[in-house]
Amino acid sequence: MKDFLKFTLATVTGIILSSIVLFIIGMVTLFGIMAASDTETIVKKNSVMILDLNGTLVERTQEDPLGILSQLFNDDSNTYGLDDILSSIKKAKENEDIKGIYLQANSLGTSYASLQEIRNALLDFKESGKFVIAYASLQEIRNALLDFKESGKFIIAYGDSYTQGLYYLSSAADKVLLNPKGMIEWRGIASAPLFYKDLLQKIGVEMQVFKVGTYKSAVEPFIATEMSPANREQVTRYIGGLWNQILADVSKSRNISKDSLNRYADGLMVFDDAKLLKSRKMVDGFCYYDEIRDVVKKQLGLKADDTINQVDYNDVDMTIDDSNLMGEEIAVYYCQGSIVRMETPSIYDSEQQIVSTKVIKDLQELADNSQVKAVVLRINSGGGDAYASEQIWRAVKELNKKKPVVVSMGGMAASGAYYMSMGAQYIMAQPTTLTGSIGIFGALPDFSDLMTKKLGFKYDEVKTNRNSAYASAGMSRPWSAEEIATMQNYVNRGYSLFRNRVAEGRKMSTEQVEKIAQGRVWLGTDAKKIKLIDGFGGLSDAIDKAAELAHLSSYQAVEYPALAGWMEQLLDMAGGNKGTYLDEQLRLALGDLYQPFIMIRNMKEKEPIQAALPYVLNIQ
Repeated sequence: MKDFLKFTLATVTGIILSSIVLFIIGMVTLFGIMAASDTETIVKKNSVMILDLNGTLVERTQEDPLGILSQLFNDDSNTYGLDDILSSIKKAKENEDIKGIYLQANSLGTSYASLQEIRNALLDFKESGKFVIAYASLQEIRNALLDFKESGKFIIAYGDSYTQGLYYLSSAADKVLLNPKGMIEWRGIASAPLFYKDLLQKIGVEMQVFKVGTYKSAVEPFIATEMSPANREQVTRYIGGLWNQILADVSKSRNISKDSLNRYADGLMVFDDAKLLKSRKMVDGFCYYDEIRDVVKKQLGLKADDTINQVDYNDVDMTIDDSNLMGEEIAVYYCQGSIVRMETPSIYDSEQQIVSTKVIKDLQELADNSQVKAVVLRINSGGGDAYASEQIWRAVKELNKKKPVVVSMGGMAASGAYYMSMGAQYIMAQPTTLTGSIGIFGALPDFSDLMTKKLGFKYDEVKTNRNSAYASAGMSRPWSAEEIATMQNYVNRGYSLFRNRVAEGRKMSTEQVEKIAQGRVWLGTDAKKIKLIDGFGGLSDAIDKAAELAHLSSYQAVEYPALAGWMEQLLDMAGGNKGTYLDEQLRLALGDLYQPFIMIRNMKEKEPIQAALPYVLNIQ
């Protein structure tokens, strides 16, 4: 027995020591790889920048130069930062050694990265059945490519097939090439929202809803089986406006009439013979992927046996830009995801949230930082907690008293995200940005029928006052008329406050605001006409505007908040902060039904009053 214990202890000790040694060796190797990668990028003469789009587009990515962390955890997905892409295109334009851009159009989606964000998002179209993409983000990249061409340099785009979003982006290129057997998805935009009323009734759940605003359609999936006339009106308006913007841009770049583009969309062009695409001027030519090199060589004036000097967009972005190392500081503060009071557990892998307590603290620090002369808030959010939005609004307003604050809206900045913008001095968006949605709603689940009739639970109570048992409403019993009336009054006050904040921020009367409020979502083109925003432009335009308001002749843009270091990311990934195993299995088993299931499961944990966009509109 002693020998057994001795050998067992020795074996366990050996395993522990071996694990420690292997961990140390692994970390040393990792440090070595990262140190080796920390070198200045050298761009050779007559180079082409490669922009290979195949993954998910977000506002800003964590720093992972070699993709080491993704490789360690077998994560094959690519995540592109909009900031990195825009920066690399700008630097490529200014770099004399870079002669052009090669755009590889594979697939690109925008991950809003949280259940509430997906649920709230009024997104532009479902990409490849997996991700959703915001055309405002594509429009910002597209405008950067058009600006790049102003330098006289070329852009060549190629795709084995083009999704509608990536064709919109690629249409800015000098040459759009397609695989001889490829296709282009070109079909217009549609909305197909999902409704849960009948599903909830089958399981004994009824939603008690409270809202202000004829167009505030967030609660419709719970109480209806089809879109209300008001919601149908607003959806028709903004998807029509979005499509018109896409038509105008593609028509100008490809020299194709809007009528022809609409006719192609009506005819399900995706299934047509690829040969027709050239006669229709949708593409400039056909080639296979292995023939692209010859096309680029010809553009560069190289011989067939010459080597193309390629440089990845990430490497270009890492090159030093002297113009960004001098002058006063303009802070660019990123706000992406659902607005919440405190950070909540992640349901989706890379959930991002706008946590009011953290944002307020960060903005106070920027206000006190004498080096920061102006602040740009980059917002991409469908809203969230109404109370948290109010608190961030005040922090933005207080910051604006000390230094100019400019809001740069991304794919969307609506409802609570629009609310928090009201403290800024100037608001800028893209024509395809979704904004507005000035309205409040509340949704409280009533599980009492499920609990008492279907599951057979019995409840009893003793109380000291009439409403002492308020917390048990929706579980042991339905909501009372008094409780419903009280909650509706609370929502009404929230809406009135929201409307007043907009009136103050936009220098309008409450009557003027009321005419464009009622929870209605507006496309950027309409938002400008009704004074919800001040001007059109991307992030770089917002930075220039902030410099103008701060009277700066030279300036540098510095991004906030600080990104997590690689060690913090490593520990986070190793800690398994990617949802529970059960959640993953439920997602695989339920498919499209996973979202409504999780919504019901988490409803009791949500703040009851929300300033957020409608739930799943499923815009395609």
